[in-house]
Amino acid sequence: MIDLKDELAEGQSAGCREYLAAMETDLLTIGKSEMRFDEERIGRILLAARSIRLGAHFFDLVKLGELARHTEDALARVRASRMALAPSGVDVLERAVGRLKELIPDPGAGKQADIADLARALAMLPAEEGTVGDQCGAAAASRTPAGGGPLRLLLAEDDFSSRLLLQTFLARYGECHVAVNGREAVDTFRTALERKRRYDLVCMDIMMPEMDGAEAVRQIRAMEEAEGILSNYGAKIVMTTAVDDIRSVAKCFGDLCDGYLVKPIDLAKLLDLMKSYRLVE
Repeated sequence: MIDLKDELAEGQSAGCREYLAAMETDLLTIGKSEMRFDEERIGRILLAARSIRLGAHFFDLVKLGELARHTEDALARVRASRMALAPSGVDVLERAVGRLKELIPDPGAGKQADIADLARALAMLPAEEGTVGDQCGAAAASRTPAGGGPLRLLLAEDDFSSRLLLQTFLARYGECHVAVNGREAVDTFRTALERKRRYDLVCMDIMMPEMDGAEAVRQIRAMEEAEGILSNYGAKIVMTTAVDDIRSVAKCFGDLCDGYLVKPIDLAKLLDLMKSYRLVE
């Protein structure tokens, strides 16, 4: 029998290589530019680093995830400050991409590799004078810490029995809202953002009418991006899927989901994910 997680990990590794190749190309272009600030390319590199971080976290590749997080946070500061990267800054990012490439083929190295020097160098970006904009601070201030009060949860599920099971469980931990398709989930999420009442956790079925879960996740992440919600401060998104659709989960990591559960849902596994995200004790 094929181990589904191993199959997903293989797909995730292939996706990481594609992201890193694109990051190298964008950094090369930025390095050749006189201004060295290209918001579109910086944004693409940031999103690629975030996708790698999320996949690494799910597959327990600790050092790979840590280095991707340091890279992502550095890029978030660069973009928020809108400052040109010094040549040394471009070099640091290129070194980070190269190290990420080295970590992908060997899961053991991903858990044990030393990244301290690169992490310190990334922490120094932006390398030129200036202050980081308010976006990152605002996002950090509004994040819900573990044990910090009732959660706000969004459940998107078109199957009644699955919806009832998850809603009953999630309601123990806070205010749980329900959407019966992807479009309704996106609209509900948008309204919450506009009212400054962000969700902490979204459980999203992949196969739904009107708009599938993968497209809903893409739109949700785009909304967070537009609001300046960066790095680790967005909603945690867990995809739910039938075994027959498991391969589509790998694509969802590229769209920035945080984890997945196979139906019928094991509530103990959902609770473990919530604990790993520090949403509950």
